Amino acid sequence: MSNLEGSLSILKNSAIITYLLKGIAFTLILSALSVLLGILIGSILALVRNYCTSRRTKVFKLLAVIYIEVFRNTPLLLWIFICLVFCPSPTMFSHALFGLTSVETKLLFKAAVALILFTSSVIAEIIRGGLNAVPHGQFEAGHSQGFSTVQIMRYIILPQAFKSVVPTLLSQVITTVKDSSYLANLATIELMSRVKTLLSSANRYNGTGTINVSDVFVLFGVAAVIYFVINFSLSLVVRRLQKGRKLVPETR
Repeated sequence: MSNLEGSLSILKNSAIITYLLKGIAFTLILSALSVLLGILIGSILALVRNYCTSRRTKVFKLLAVIYIEVFRNTPLLLWIFICLVFCPSPTMFSHALFGLTSVETKLLFKAAVALILFTSSVIAEIIRGGLNAVPHGQFEAGHSQGFSTVQIMRYIILPQAFKSVVPTLLSQVITTVKDSSYLANLATIELMSRVKTLLSSANRYNGTGTINVSDVFVLFGVAAVIYFVINFSLSLVVRRLQKGRKLVPETR
């Protein structure tokens, strides 16, 4: 059996395929969780940064600016290691969950925190761009109809802001899926870390008794294809949305 045949035979093992599929699932779950919480936190940060301008609330704007600029202008890998060392893990993550060991669940929580902190700072600026794109006259129109400031934000400003940034948000989802591969440095359970784990024990599955260069190409090649399929599918959605927006005539 040649080295390449032995490397390809790794992918014929049903247990390994299941192992990789679980890695894909955790990658998608981590990415989705980071984006959803990132949108929630990012929306709050964007609103605070844009509209907390009075003397009483200016301190909140300052805190939002510091949060956004610090996380957005420093590497994600830095925050991954900081969360690994300093982030406390809740009690519920101190036990085996989702088929993971207690150590893996703690790492999963800390990895998610790092990804959420970083992603929320980026999404905050995306949403702030959407807020700035809404004409100020919308506020005046809302007040003239008897709406309160909260109602104006809820029913008029935020819907328009989010609609304008949907393609950019989906692009950030693609970036987040790719950024999740950094978590392999924590030995967590997403796709890339599982590929690295398989590579370290490839000699047990390839039938040659040693780890070969072909194992590297095959396993990381599979990971590259998986990431490409996921992100290319998302990019097609982004293009379709952008194309749809261009086809919709502007109302005056």
